Amino acid sequence: MKKVIEVSIGGINFTMEDDAYYRLKEYLRRFEETISDKKEAREVMEDVEARVAEIFQKEMKFSNQVVDMRLVQVVIDHLGEVEPKNQNENQASSQSSYDPGEEYSKGNKKFYRDMDDKMLAGVCSGIATYTGVDVTIIRLLFVALAFAYGSTILAYFILWIVSPRAETIAQKLELRGYAPTADNIRKFTSQRK
Repeated sequence: MKKVIEVSIGGINFTMEDDAYYRLKEYLRRFEETISDKKEAREVMEDVEARVAEIFQKEMKFSNQVVDMRLVQVVIDHLGEVEPKNQNENQASSQSSYDPGEEYSKGNKKFYRDMDDKMLAGVCSGIATYTGVDVTIIRLLFVALAFAYGSTILAYFILWIVSPRAETIAQKLELRGYAPTADNIRKFTSQRK
């Protein structure tokens, strides 16, 4: 028999085995220690916990499944290992916050409507972010094509209905072609301040 614990991760309740809980708790603690700004740490950790909950929900085969070490390892594999504290202390002393030249690790690119830079529904903003073209050019192109061809308006509404919204940090990272790892979440959250 194993002891289980009820925990709330990212606002969602999970039942976890005792050893899996302590492994995840230790992983999150080590990750939090890599963040030098404590005000930023709280926001980043909320985003990371939301991503952990999202991965758990995706990997669980049924709703009342107990989270075990295997699922925690899946989360750690998705988010990436945390470097030992002594290596991060050297980096933290040389960098106090996000470095714009710091590279994101690449991942699969997925199309979403970009809700951060939307004017109407985020379709043009999503296309611009996905393709790397300036959003103003995409918007002007849509307006010009709408006057030239009325079907452009219909295409816009279809994209509005069919395309999912980029609401979570993981979705915003996937829109840009970055892997939703813990390190990328930290970089993205720091950059968006």
